[in-house]
Amino acid sequence: MGLWYVNADTLAGSRFVLSPLAEVFASLKLLHAGTACHPGERAWLDAHLPAYRRRLAADPVTALLVRSGLGQEWIADFLTPTPRDGETFEEGVARVRAASPAGARAHLTVSLRGPLPAPLDRDDLPRRAADLLTYVWTRTVRPSWDRRRRVLEADVVARTARLGRGGWAAAVDTLRPGRTRWLGGNRLQVNLHEYPPREISGAQLVFVPVTPQRTGWVSWEERDRYAVVYPCAGVLAQGPREAVPTGLGALLGPARAGVLVLLDSPMSTSQLVAVTGQGLGSVGRHLKVLLDARLVERRRAGRSVLYSRTVAGEVLVTAQRV
Repeated sequence: MGLWYVNADTLAGSRFVLSPLAEVFASLKLLHAGTACHPGERAWLDAHLPAYRRRLAADPVTALLVRSGLGQEWIADFLTPTPRDGETFEEGVARVRAASPAGARAHLTVSLRGPLPAPLDRDDLPRRAADLLTYVWTRTVRPSWDRRRRVLEADVVARTARLGRGGWAAAVDTLRPGRTRWLGGNRLQVNLHEYPPREISGAQLVFVPVTPQRTGWVSWEERDRYAVVYPCAGVLAQGPREAVPTGLGALLGPARAGVLVLLDSPMSTSQLVAVTGQGLGSVGRHLKVLLDARLVERRRAGRSVLYSRTVAGEVLVTAQRV
């Protein structure tokens, strides 16, 4: 298994960051796989997969580059530069475009676990990769980026709260269950691949959520910056909504109780409006009453204010579910 040795200072200084480029690469992986995990992904694939496949069919070199770069065990490193806090997509993809052609070819031999195919023995591979990532961003991710960003921000708030309650073991173990684990003794398991342990004490460590669910990878800039990319807890499509317990509805009113029940994961006011179908004013009034009763709390995440249940709110909802 892949192990990183992390000292206390490095772990204490680590943080969660959002990366548009990581979101785009995860979306590219989803397009490549063509298999959805939930109805939201299925709808997204139905909308974008045909055009993506037509684009690759018209560009067999780039199609071979994608197949080769997304290896069975290892991704070609030049495709996934380590995310940087606050970096725009344009800034991130510029790093892909600026990769060394010789380095890109070497990375592909690692992901292929064998020799480079003759059609890829060329110097324009970084440009081709950057152009494809730009296509995925422009056509499939940017139109929904605001919504995706809110989902990612909610995930960060939830992870941060879990970190405060249970420490790094609780926060890390749920990133990629079965793959990412805090083993104690400064040992962080980052995946199941067999390669030599890495000492990363003193480097910057970031955790990066993405919305596609069957994904995740690690990346690093030697000795300076390391990242663990993981699928966030939220998804882009709401599943079946939980019914409001009768007793809770009688106590708080059905609409207000419905808001409290929805806050299993942090949500913004606009998300609650979209999910409940209630007006902005009504949702705002419900949240004020719940805040005054200390059943919910709010935190700022980037440009959003997210609401989540307090311990008291959790006790109230859980008791009604029994």
